[in-house]
Amino acid sequence: MTNRPITTDDAGIPAPSDEHSLSVGPNGPLLLQDHYVIQKMAHFNRERVPERVVHAKGGGAYGTLQITEDVSQYTKAKLFQKGVETPLFLRFSTVAGELGSADTARDPRGFAIKFYTEDGNYDIVGNNTPIFFIRDPQKFSDFIHSQKRRPDNHLRDNNMQWDFWTLSPESAHQVTFLMTDRGTPASWRHMHGFGSHTFLWYNAAGERYWVKYHFKTDQGIQNFTASEAAALQATDPDYHTRDLFYAIQRGEHPSWTVNVQIMPFEAAADYRFNPFDLTKVWPHSDYPEITIGRFVLNRNPENYFAEVEQAGFEPANMVPGIGPSPDKMLQGRLFSYPDAHRYRIGPNYLQLPVNKPRTPVNSYNFDGPMTFQNPAGPVYAPNSVGGPAADPSLYEGENYHVTGEIVRSAYTKHAEDDDYVQPRALWENVLSDTDRAHLVSNIVGHASAPEVTTDMKKRVVEYWTNIHKDLGHGVAQGLGLV
Repeated sequence: MTNRPITTDDAGIPAPSDEHSLSVGPNGPLLLQDHYVIQKMAHFNRERVPERVVHAKGGGAYGTLQITEDVSQYTKAKLFQKGVETPLFLRFSTVAGELGSADTARDPRGFAIKFYTEDGNYDIVGNNTPIFFIRDPQKFSDFIHSQKRRPDNHLRDNNMQWDFWTLSPESAHQVTFLMTDRGTPASWRHMHGFGSHTFLWYNAAGERYWVKYHFKTDQGIQNFTASEAAALQATDPDYHTRDLFYAIQRGEHPSWTVNVQIMPFEAAADYRFNPFDLTKVWPHSDYPEITIGRFVLNRNPENYFAEVEQAGFEPANMVPGIGPSPDKMLQGRLFSYPDAHRYRIGPNYLQLPVNKPRTPVNSYNFDGPMTFQNPAGPVYAPNSVGGPAADPSLYEGENYHVTGEIVRSAYTKHAEDDDYVQPRALWENVLSDTDRAHLVSNIVGHASAPEVTTDMKKRVVEYWTNIHKDLGHGVAQGLGLV
């Protein structure tokens, strides 16, 4: 360690941290003055031209959300009021593979929804898992680099993946999900979706709540085994894309039930673990899921490039009644996603039909490449010639008090914060005997790649033993280390 060089930014200036973004106290929001995390995210967004750096391979469809229950006591967001129907566009994707990769590979699936509400676009950019590999955006580009191709031989490298995972114990919950058969869903229609992050809801009286979104497939969960998924990678790498398109064309419109978990605002402070940690779920025994509605996908795109490839989703798109939480990963994505679209598609990507809100746009932004909806004027605020004016009262309720020194720190630990407790519960209480056997065999298969070193295999065994001794022993046996 003593001979290792010091990390620097791209100007050669010593980096302040490899792992932690700058926040107001350990649990507070991130700061725009953290130039280093912004530089990392902005550079990361510009690594590939023109496909997405992550979530490159995907497909999508249009549909409608209908709210069936009254949740006005929790949020004043108009799209979530009982009886309201809202058009939407949903894009499914894989995370690590390139545009031409197989969509049945073992990988999390993106589950990104754009709601065209009467207050503008509301985007929920989630996955088919309720958690993620890391909890601080400082590590995001490093994580994705470990899952992509090596710079020297341009090959994927399982040893590189395990190197990052075993050095990042917070990844254990997500990697456990990934290595079960949930990592190879049978189709996009047969998997759940999640908002993953924690969000803020506030009602007309300004009362605040924390919320998590769950989208439960009405088709039922179906997964492939590792061998079934591998066979399809060879015979039909576009299997999921094909399945969704032709199911909708046949009139078999897939649907999902929309559930939420609601936590009182004050309960977060002393909850038994950090409720804003993206590597954790909220146990249903504490906060049961509440059904609020359902959405259906019923129309295919007419042109893949125009409507799927150029679709841009951004967690920063939040309508009145909804706000961000202090989830550090969410805070980083508020910047990163729209910045990626401005680079990849152009600064006027929101003027494209698939991204365009269904309500009038009264913005003071103008010009830029490919613009065709410039305001006639004025193009500045304040002005005395009748230009649009903001109404801060629409967002009364999203503000809350935070205190703390400006620090680079991990979250303050709550009473039961531990990286292995929840994946251990998944192994002990959720997975069937078949699921456990497949989990072990999937791990062994991945860690048996020829590039995975003997030392790395020992670290892999230690990683899984930390979750459960039986799981670690099974992996050790499969890798020939016992």
